[in-house]
Amino acid sequence: MIIDIPSTTTGQVNKKLVELRKTGGAVTLGRVLTLVVCTRDSDNSEDIIDAANEASREHPCRVIVVADGKREAAPRLDAQIRVGGDAGASEVVVLRLFGELADHESSVVVPFLLPDTPVVVWWPEIAPAVPAQDPVGRLAIRRITDATGRDDPTAEIKGRLTSYTSGDSDLAWSRITYWRALLASAVDQPPHSAITSAVVSGLVDEPAVDLIAGWLASRVDMPVSRRTGPLFVELSFADGGSLTISRPQTGTTATLSRTGKPDALVALGRRETRDCLAEELRRLDADEVYEAALSGLTKVTYE
Repeated sequence: MIIDIPSTTTGQVNKKLVELRKTGGAVTLGRVLTLVVCTRDSDNSEDIIDAANEASREHPCRVIVVADGKREAAPRLDAQIRVGGDAGASEVVVLRLFGELADHESSVVVPFLLPDTPVVVWWPEIAPAVPAQDPVGRLAIRRITDATGRDDPTAEIKGRLTSYTSGDSDLAWSRITYWRALLASAVDQPPHSAITSAVVSGLVDEPAVDLIAGWLASRVDMPVSRRTGPLFVELSFADGGSLTISRPQTGTTATLSRTGKPDALVALGRRETRDCLAEELRRLDADEVYEAALSGLTKVTYE
């Protein structure tokens, strides 16, 4: 069910939520967190809401979508409430802010936060330079950005280190979870020879590839090169052997090659945004490995 409430106030929207609770049951029972999504009022809004809805099936929550509209318009709040089948396992409150109201996101968000539950903020598009100092970011214990698709993704993900605060993360990090697991598993197989160098290759505008390089550089003291080209990771060992994991850019199956062993095919498709978001919501503490991967980027050589 979708209910539109144009030209309204936060008080009127909360009143409507209470009415829905009385007629449709206590929809907030069992909610484990409040997810605040800060975005723009654009054609991508529905895809973003769908991703939050799907993630909420694993983490029942209240989703508050703050969509900034036209700044030159008169100050106005248009709201929309989604419950039932249109809201996954959550209840969704969409708040579209126009005019000067768009500069006061935190004031609009606060009345809708669930009591005694943690707050997570997700910026699926443009994120503040320092998420933890953003007015909405200050409300949260976890702040999730997404460097993928930005104008300069490499600079974006490198800049995350200087702005890093405990609780920060980026969906580009979740996109390489399976790559990290496969690399760790492959290296754990005998013979156990020391890694001497690594080459990480991929699209120039894919920050997930940069994070693979940063993660490798943070785990082992070795030279790591980041190249632009086909998607692969190649590790060289002290005994002269090598290990390579490669995958077509748009493929779902990777090839694992290692000196002296037959090639193996492994399922390794690109992860959907909803899956990455759901993974990030599983932990509400600091991600020290992500921080280390950001620090590792300073050791990576770009070719």
